[in-house]
Amino acid sequence: MRDVRTTVSELYASGETFALATVIDTYKSAPRGPGAAMVVSASGEVTGSVSGGCVEGAVYEEALEAVRTGVPVRRTYGVSDEDAFSAGLTCGGTLHMFVEPLDRASFPQLGSVLGAIDEHQPVAVATVVSDPSEADRVGRRRVVWPGHAEGDLGPGGDRLADALDDDVRGMLAQGTTGVLRYGADGQRRGDELEVFVASYAPAPRMLVFGAIDFAAAVADLGSYLGYRVTVCDARPVFATARRFPTAEEVVVKWPHVYLDEIADQVDERTVVCVLTHDPKFDVPVLEAALRTRAGYIGAMGSRRTHEDRLERLREAGVGERALTRLHSPIGLDLGARTPEETAVSIAAELIQTRWGGSGRALRETDGPIHRDIEPSELLRPDSVSALDGPKTVR
Repeated sequence: MRDVRTTVSELYASGETFALATVIDTYKSAPRGPGAAMVVSASGEVTGSVSGGCVEGAVYEEALEAVRTGVPVRRTYGVSDEDAFSAGLTCGGTLHMFVEPLDRASFPQLGSVLGAIDEHQPVAVATVVSDPSEADRVGRRRVVWPGHAEGDLGPGGDRLADALDDDVRGMLAQGTTGVLRYGADGQRRGDELEVFVASYAPAPRMLVFGAIDFAAAVADLGSYLGYRVTVCDARPVFATARRFPTAEEVVVKWPHVYLDEIADQVDERTVVCVLTHDPKFDVPVLEAALRTRAGYIGAMGSRRTHEDRLERLREAGVGERALTRLHSPIGLDLGARTPEETAVSIAAELIQTRWGGSGRALRETDGPIHRDIEPSELLRPDSVSALDGPKTVR
C-alpha cells in the first residue's frame, strides 16, 4: 500500500468506499511480490499494479464487485493453458490475491496507518484473509505498532490477537511482509487460518556525501527506489535544496561530522555513497562510515584514487577487514559516463548486493530470476544483503 498511499488517503478522506487489491503470496515467477497493491475507486479509476498487466483485468472486476457487495475475497491466479492472456500469468507463476472493500467505517485506523507511514514510524496491518471455520472473520484486522495494537478479530479472537501481536512485531522489526498461519483458535501449530501481514517499517536511508551533479542523479534514483535521501556537503553554495529537489533533506556540514552525529541512526539497511573524490572530505567520512553498521558503503573515484584512498584509510587506523566492506570504485561495470548513467550503475550494485545477483546478463544465467533472503539474514551485523524494501516470509 505504500506506493498507492496518496490515492488511498484521498479516497479515505472523501468518505467513499473503494477496493484495495493486494498480493499476499506468490509461487515461482510471479511478476510482483507480496505487498504490491492496486486501488480501484467506486467510479472505476485504477491506481497501482499487482501483476504488471497479466491479471489486472480480472483483479479489477473483483475489486468492483467487492465495492458493490462489501465482501472481501481471496483469489488465486496462475498460468492458464487455455487462454494465458485473459486471466493467467504468462510467466508461469502464481499470485494469491486479497481484494477488500475499505472505508472509514470498516477501517477506522487507516488514517493513523497512513500518518505513520508518512512520518516514517513503524506500523503493520495484519488482515485475516482465510478462515474456513469462521467466514465472518475474513477481512478483520489488527493494526500493530511497537507499543500497542488495535483491532477486533471477532468472537473468540483474543488468543489469535495475542499470538498475532507478538509475531507481527517480530516481522515489523525485520521489515518482513507475508502470510502467517494459525489454528482455528489462534494456535501457532495450526495452519487453517491465514493472516496477511503488511509491514511498513521506516524507509531505509541513503546518505549521499558530495553536492555534485553525480550526487543529484544518485539522489533522484535513490528517492525513486524508496530511500529517504540526505545530501550532505560542507559547501553551502552547492548544498542547496534547489539543486537536490528529490532529497528529503540537504545538510551543510563536514560529512564526517554529520555522520558521527547520526551514527546511532545508521543500520544495516542504510546506504552511504561518498561522491566527493577529494581526500580531505572522503577519507574522514569513510573512516566514520566503516565504524557504522551501514549495509552498503561506496566511494567514487578512479582506480588510482581508490588505491590512494585505501592507503590513507590504513594510515588512519582502518583495518583490512573493514576495508573489504568498501565498494570502490562505486557501481557496476556498465560503461556509464553521464551522471544519470552512473547513478544507474550505483543503483544496480545496490540491488545486486541486496539480493545476491551475479551482475551478468540474465540470458547468460539459469535458475530462478528472483532470489529471496531469509529473515535471519537481516539480523547479521555484517550482512550487506538487507538494504531495502519488504522481504517475504512463507
